[in-house]
Amino acid sequence: MQELFKKYNVELEPHELVKFEKFLELFKEKNSQINLSAIRDDNWIIEKHFIDSIMLNIFVELEWKVADMWTGGWFPLIPLAIINPDVQFTWIDSVWKKLKAVDEFAQKLELKNVTTLNGRAEKIGHDLNYRESFDFVTSRATAFFPTLLEYVIPLLKVGWVFCAYKLDDKEELKSAKKALSRLGAKILKVKNYNLAWQDRTIVLIEKLEKTNPKYPRKDWVPLLNPIK
Repeated sequence: MQELFKKYNVELEPHELVKFEKFLELFKEKNSQINLSAIRDDNWIIEKHFIDSIMLNIFVELEWKVADMWTGGWFPLIPLAIINPDVQFTWIDSVWKKLKAVDEFAQKLELKNVTTLNGRAEKIGHDLNYRESFDFVTSRATAFFPTLLEYVIPLLKVGWVFCAYKLDDKEELKSAKKALSRLGAKILKVKNYNLAWQDRTIVLIEKLEKTNPKYPRKDWVPLLNPIK
């Protein structure tokens, strides 16, 4: 495992490596039960899930409070939590069973910096306990960009950053132009990298102003009728 991390210039502390080794076994066990990922080979799990998740640390210094929006397989949440022990992570999802599994992983890995939040993004985005309360939000390989932005931007504090893990798709980036304008945000940087012979991107988006109270719109509307 350590050699694969070094391949991407990622240096782990001994205790971090121990946690990743334990997480690999936990993930494989859970994956055999509820099919978290089609990737079964150890090296592929390490490279395509673990390393891909923590590539963000090369580009951004995470601080304070981070929300991770319904990312499947618990990536990038768990890997980022392992290597950023002083950052508080909140995983948001509407599926209670997934949240229960995250709580189980966090407990077994002794991660004190992970909590879970059950609910739909449309409602959490209007909850004053969470609206404009996070310093960073992450999301990996999830919804169409304009839809995703409507879910995420309301959660961010002004001046802070959404980190979107995506495939390298310039057309999808273009599709987000109107949503960014309406939601008061802009693309800060686009960081490209190659992992396991696949071109990948982390898009860093800065929130410029308070979000219009109308966003996010009602349940399912951002998905069925994205801003474009």
